[in-house]
Amino acid sequence: MNDRIVSDPFPQRIVCLTEEPTEVLYALGEDRRIVGISGFTVRPPRARKEKPKVSAFTSAKIGEIMKLEPDLAIGFSDIQADIARELIKCGVEVWISNHRSVDGIVAYIRRLGAMVGAHAKAEAYAQRAEQHLAAIRAAAAQLPRRPKVYFEEWDEPIITGIRWVAELIAIAGGDDCFPELAREPLAKQRILANGDEVVRRAPDIILGSWCGKRFRPEKVAARPGWDTIPAVRDGQLFEIKSPIILQPGPAALFDGLDAVHRIIGEWARR
Repeated sequence: MNDRIVSDPFPQRIVCLTEEPTEVLYALGEDRRIVGISGFTVRPPRARKEKPKVSAFTSAKIGEIMKLEPDLAIGFSDIQADIARELIKCGVEVWISNHRSVDGIVAYIRRLGAMVGAHAKAEAYAQRAEQHLAAIRAAAAQLPRRPKVYFEEWDEPIITGIRWVAELIAIAGGDDCFPELAREPLAKQRILANGDEVVRRAPDIILGSWCGKRFRPEKVAARPGWDTIPAVRDGQLFEIKSPIILQPGPAALFDGLDAVHRIIGEWARR
């Protein structure tokens, strides 16, 4: 293609199969390299206007991707293994990250920056994220009390929060109700047989992010036996929009963390 930059040895035509690489590359000023994005992308907003949407999370338009002549495709997790396989068979280089922690998200920023020759910019961005995490952690340490927080990723079946969400809750000043499940990387490993265990653990705050659909606090509060939960009794049920908490990228470290900390802070000072 005549728009390739011959003097630049790094990938010139990147397809981002999930949102986080798009957000990072835009933040680093490397968005010119992106030729296709996930249809779920909302950050930054202009990406949806500027880049063709060629994938969902579990499927992709392989033919459309190949028309873009990518020299790198970037995705996330084992869930995208089939997409990766098809692209590799078509001769495309593919990077599938599989990070699940806050430290992993910060490291992802650094690795992605290095892959496109933007090491210095990525390091600065990663340090900014680390400073924000430290500032929220310090602010949380000043709160008069820590709530027990139940995070729900899906409602039917009930799925509890993934590791980076549990870690963000801790940084923000709370204690995740299901720390043992948060360590499980796959959603199917975090399914609760029923809601009885949530009732038993008695969270002070319930956070919901139903992976792309609107969280319904009234529906949660109406579950059998849940009226005895402190969070339900006190009206402490809140939605965290999935793009800022369920994407393992910068949004979670900034907007997602801020949203959780704001809710916890208001509870702790009541």
